[in-house]
Parts: sequence; structure tokens; C-alpha cells
Amino acid sequence: MNFILKLVKMSYYLNNNIHKGDLIMEISINHGAELVITIKGRLDTVTSQEFTSAVEKEEIKEGVVVIEAKDLEYISSAGLRALLALKKSLASSNKELEIHHLNPVCQEVFKVTGFNNILTVK
Repeated sequence: MNFILKLVKMSYYLNNNIHKGDLIMEISINHGAELVITIKGRLDTVTSQEFTSAVEKEEIKEGVVVIEAKDLEYISSAGLRALLALKKSLASSNKELEIHHLNPVCQEVFKVTGFNNILTVK
């Protein structure tokens, strides 16, 4: 079963302007040889709970879960915690988590926090 979740912020302030309908996060989950979770947008305090909830609903039969992060624009400590919780959950059933294609900004966050040594980043 494939799944897509889109979170759209109704309005927020940026440079004293109100923007409506901006995409905060989109998650798509595709089962195959590997479970691929594609994240677009932000994985932060606002979206990490939705990410965790969406992933917890999935029956994960695959041995490897790939987070496709090429369109992940930003990750906060809440997003890192969500990924770490997923890794721990998968490890308890002998499954692996891999993070693929982080952009340079997110790579720097992983490097500074040491998450590049905790999670498998490709």
C-alpha cells in the first residue's frame, strides 16, 4: 500500500508578509524490496509528530527502510529525534534505517549533531 500525507500551513509570517497554503511537509511511503519514505519540506517540531504517526501506521515487512531526503529542506532536533526513534524501533526487529541524499544544509546538521555517526547516511 502506498501512502501520501501532505501538511500545508494555512498561514504564517515571513518578513512581515502572510503566506497561505505553503507546503510544510509531504511524506510518501512506498513498499517494495525496501520501504521508501520520501520526505519533502520540513521535519521539525510542527511536522515530526505527523511523520512518526504516519510511519507507525505502516506494517513494515521490508528489512531496510530508506528515508529519501533529497527534497528535505530543513530538519530540527525534533526531526532528528523522530528519526532516532524510528531507528530504535526498527533495530528491535532487526531492520535497518538508511537516510539517502541529504542536501548540504541537512548534511551539516547531521555532522554537527553527530547523527552522521548514529544513522546510516548515504
